[in-house]
Amino acid sequence: MKRFNSAKLRKIIIVILLWVVFIVKATLVLQTAYEATDRAKEYVKHPAEGVTVIDKTKTLEFTPENPTAGFIFYPGALVEPDAYAPLLEQLAEHGIKCIMVRMPHYMALLDANGARGIREMYPEIKHWYLGGHSLGGAMASMYGNIHSDEFDGLIFLAAYATDDLTDDDLKVLLVRGDQDKVLNMDRYNECLKNLPSDYQEYVIEGGCHAYFGDYGPQKNDGNPSITVEEQTRQTVEKLVDFME
Repeated sequence: MKRFNSAKLRKIIIVILLWVVFIVKATLVLQTAYEATDRAKEYVKHPAEGVTVIDKTKTLEFTPENPTAGFIFYPGALVEPDAYAPLLEQLAEHGIKCIMVRMPHYMALLDANGARGIREMYPEIKHWYLGGHSLGGAMASMYGNIHSDEFDGLIFLAAYATDDLTDDDLKVLLVRGDQDKVLNMDRYNECLKNLPSDYQEYVIEGGCHAYFGDYGPQKNDGNPSITVEEQTRQTVEKLVDFME
């Protein structure tokens, strides 16, 4: 019998250890993700008249009767997707079809190409926008940069673009709260140079990082002086104006 090659054994052990680490991390992610509030889930169960909710394995869709535009949305890291239902359902009430991409282990980093193929499913919609919250916004910008000819604009909620978008023919909107303590403002300001010169920015007075979704307080965030409902209302208003 041949002796087992020690180099092969080491490789096998390393692979096994990597899988163990991955499984442990994935388990921790699922245990520590921010859960959507009951209020947020009501927007999925009981949408407004004229809005249809379609819950798929890959996406959660909010469809108005006569959509005038489409919006593909990447959730923030470690946030249950349903937490963004109030925002997306209210956008749908204004005629915008919203498609939220479900991310592996609640991490957009693991599926930056999540928007791939979605537009083609709805050829009747001519104007498309792509965006996301926090890490989801950064990952959306990476996809949008590569596929800039497919979208009219990019939307960053408490997020920034790490790629150079200055040569892309895209409108850009940034929305953040002035009490956000999760967003790295040094990095945010540094990355403004990556945007087209005509980018738009809106700062919500009293708003925080977590209130772009509805999942309760987020660790290390600031203290908001407005309600999550008010931050959602202002965000919807700005996004509708931008997409019109």
